[in-house]
Amino acid sequence: QVQLVESGGGLVQPGGSLRLSCAASGSIFSILTMGWYRQAPGKQRELVAIIPSASDGTPSYGDSVKGRFTISRDGTKNTIDLQMNNLQPEDTAVYYCYVPRRRGRSEPNYWGQGTQVTVSA
Repeated sequence: QVQLVESGGGLVQPGGSLRLSCAASGSIFSILTMGWYRQAPGKQRELVAIIPSASDGTPSYGDSVKGRFTISRDGTKNTIDLQMNNLQPEDTAVYYCYVPRRRGRSEPNYWGQGTQVTVSA
């Protein structure tokens, strides 16, 4: 199947920046749709960003991060980055890498272990 490993979380002051990375491995034969969700205590998991597998696809962002976060792909590799700028305390959450189930396959959506991002003075 697919395994996801995130890295790059940490503690940052308001207005600061962090860069998260996620590497996918396993039974992968093409470019994957990949993305990020986040979950803060007491809140539902919410979409942060998605980058499609299609070469002409357009990344999608959650409303709360538009203009501040940028998702990108490392060439043709199934590795993605999330550049987070102007971080605010409301961005504090566990950030999870995400790969949706693939068409024609009996598999679940895939999730990474999560990486903690804390924004505090």
